[in-house]
Amino acid sequence: MAADKSKGVALVVGAGDATGGAIARRFAIGGYTVCVTRREAPKLQPLLDAIRGSQGTAHGFASDARNEKEVIALVERIENDIGPIEVLAFNAGVNARASILDETADRYFKIWETNCLAAFLNGREVAKRMAARGRGTILFTGATASLRGSANFAAFAGAKAALRALAQSMARELGPKNIHVAHVVVDGGIDTEFIRTNFPERYAMKAQEGILNPEHIAQNYWYLHQQPRDAWTFELDLRPWMERW
Repeated sequence: MAADKSKGVALVVGAGDATGGAIARRFAIGGYTVCVTRREAPKLQPLLDAIRGSQGTAHGFASDARNEKEVIALVERIENDIGPIEVLAFNAGVNARASILDETADRYFKIWETNCLAAFLNGREVAKRMAARGRGTILFTGATASLRGSANFAAFAGAKAALRALAQSMARELGPKNIHVAHVVVDGGIDTEFIRTNFPERYAMKAQEGILNPEHIAQNYWYLHQQPRDAWTFELDLRPWMERW
């Protein structure tokens, strides 16, 4: 489906091979011009080819979501050259397992920087434009760690909990400005190459629909964006039927 220019732009920050890419494809199917980012532009090419091959419109950008100057320049370029950003899906993230006894300040900071600071920078810049227009949707990808900290994941838990608090604050401030802010808790393994390679026992649950399908996650992002404003959801948690919680 060709992009409907009247719908504007859906910006997906952290458009990886699984969830982020699926979100981008879903909004392209919905008629949006899709702008996708990763730190390395060549890694975006298969996604861009897939969207364009389905008659969608997509633009790729190399951008460090943690760098304030790069984020400001990216949003300015999209708004000036492509169209108004109507949807932001922030999906960037990084995780690393480490005992609190061995965790380093440098690694702790890098995990927080990617999961939380980057969300603030991108959310702030897009919100400025949305507030001026009086409309928009901002969606943040959370995790199980947003709600509870597991042993050996102090850095990730701290960063994702901070992201959730950021999203709550933005939702309360921006909701009255007709900007829908939502936080999606993805609780469970996702059908990715990483899970297939590193956690084969978990990946085997795919046959029982025991891990999350990225396309189904993306459908929920689309659902959040389509909600009428008299019944907005702030937090949506997604987990396989067999996941303990």
